[in-house]
Amino acid sequence: MPGYRLLVATLASAALAVGGAQAAAAKPKPKHVPKPNPTRGVVLVKTDLALENASAAGTGIVLTKTGEILTNNHVIRGATTITVVVPATNRSYTASVMGYNIVDDIALIKVNGATNLATATRGNSATLKIGALTTAVGNANGGGKLVITKGKITALKKTIAVQDDNGDVHQLAGLIETSARLVPGDSGGPLLDAKGRVIGVDAAGSPTFAFDTNAPGYAIPINKAWSIVTQIRTGVATTLVHIGATAFIGLLVQAGPNGSLVVQDVVPGAPAEQAGLVKGDTITSIDGAPVTTFDNVRDALFPHQPGDSIAVGYTDTLGNQTSTTIVLASGPPQ
Repeated sequence: MPGYRLLVATLASAALAVGGAQAAAAKPKPKHVPKPNPTRGVVLVKTDLALENASAAGTGIVLTKTGEILTNNHVIRGATTITVVVPATNRSYTASVMGYNIVDDIALIKVNGATNLATATRGNSATLKIGALTTAVGNANGGGKLVITKGKITALKKTIAVQDDNGDVHQLAGLIETSARLVPGDSGGPLLDAKGRVIGVDAAGSPTFAFDTNAPGYAIPINKAWSIVTQIRTGVATTLVHIGATAFIGLLVQAGPNGSLVVQDVVPGAPAEQAGLVKGDTITSIDGAPVTTFDNVRDALFPHQPGDSIAVGYTDTLGNQTSTTIVLASGPPQ
């Protein structure tokens, strides 16, 4: 309304005429709001995959000052040791697995000996809009330093197919799609909103396989990730969430003829070797349930803890059908 604007302007002029310089000086100065630091609460995650004679690198999001770290499950999958590096101080910590969810690709790890880590600020992925600005932070290509990329939200509630290191393809659903470029090593890092709050966990750089530099990036919404973190913190396992150390049998298996599952190798000193299994044996069942694929074995071991006993049925290299009881050890997360 023009009249209203004129009245305001007139009153302001009158105040200046009466108060002069004192009135002008009394005008409050705008508060300085520091720009959010996108790397705050972001760490590098390095893993040793001793059973595969390999190593891997990813990123993590610090949730607590004492070192709870949120990351992707595929970042720590198969790890015999996990090291977390804080870029700001270059300090390294060993870490252990608190729990993980294979289907939704979320893991929670805990560093040893941390007391005052900088933490990330959690946002709310339920309020996201297409077109909103995003920032992705990650250990790009495992280079050992944090790299920042900018983009926008280009889609919500996306479902994609991703391929893991074993060549298995599975789906991730409900994802945030962003134009911020993601590359290997960025997995587990934060996708941030314009205020520097974590709205997602970077998970993939392609709608079909793990990473494609010409494709959009995808992140798991932080609300979904947080619900899994909360479940892990309760210490109560479910059909999807594994708590604590992973049960380990020490078998490498491959598909054989007629849907069989043949032992390709046995890890020296592992429970399977101690129970007498050898290369060439055919695994037929675990705890009475038939197994014909690697996924069957993984699913059978998933609810177990180190120290549990399982019954393994198999056909030995001479064709004899037999069974044995194996006490599971502690091994790499699935």
